[in-house]
Amino acid sequence: MSLKVLIFEDESLSAEHLVKLIRRYDPAIELLGIIESVKQGVDWFPNHPHPDLLLMDIQLSDGSCFELFRQVRLDMPVIFTTAYDEYAIQAFKVNSIDYLLKPIDFQELQLAIEKFRKQRNHMIQNPEQVYEQLYSRLIQTSRYKKRLLIKVGEQLKQVNVEDIAYFLFDDGMCWAVTFAKTRLPVDFSLDDLEQMLDPKMFFRINRKFIVKPEAIDKIHTYFNNRLKLQLRPDPETEVLVSRERVVDFKSWLDS
Repeated sequence: MSLKVLIFEDESLSAEHLVKLIRRYDPAIELLGIIESVKQGVDWFPNHPHPDLLLMDIQLSDGSCFELFRQVRLDMPVIFTTAYDEYAIQAFKVNSIDYLLKPIDFQELQLAIEKFRKQRNHMIQNPEQVYEQLYSRLIQTSRYKKRLLIKVGEQLKQVNVEDIAYFLFDDGMCWAVTFAKTRLPVDFSLDDLEQMLDPKMFFRINRKFIVKPEAIDKIHTYFNNRLKLQLRPDPETEVLVSRERVVDFKSWLDS
């Protein structure tokens, strides 16, 4: 009997990467679908046969995956995928549940699935209690992204958030600009990034820019109570702090 797997992943590039690894490991595995949000998961389970295994990102588009376990009773094993640091992953290990650090490595995925297959008949005791413990530990660690997985040509590139000077929306796309003057396409909107990034490190100054303080070279007063920023590297376009964000922007810089 083939293994039935359901993926929870809100980043299209990460989902694509994970599907390729699963196909490489075992083409006979039946992929039941890709779920992007807690709400979608809540709607999916009452209307479909349950999978044998879940591959689940911790942070989904509308919140933590642990919210799903509070709304739907799920007793199947889970392999969590996460961008959190390895020290946090080690702290999270419980029973037969495993964790994989993004970007997912093929050998680690292979070992995790083989571990599941060996323990397939072992049921998790008190799954609600297990996931509640995981959730409590999760909220004690940073929920903000430290890395982004970016597709460059035919390759996936891991970029540390600390290396990014600012994000901008231009030509219908969102871009990450590094201090090394590299401009990379990002598979998120600025609205998404605003929720995913540490607000101590980044600030949304207008509809087109999210900036880091280290990227701000000069600040000038501007017409209509706005501020004009000179960024590095130079985006070669006018960068203004919108009037309604000026007060919060100044407070952010002071803090």
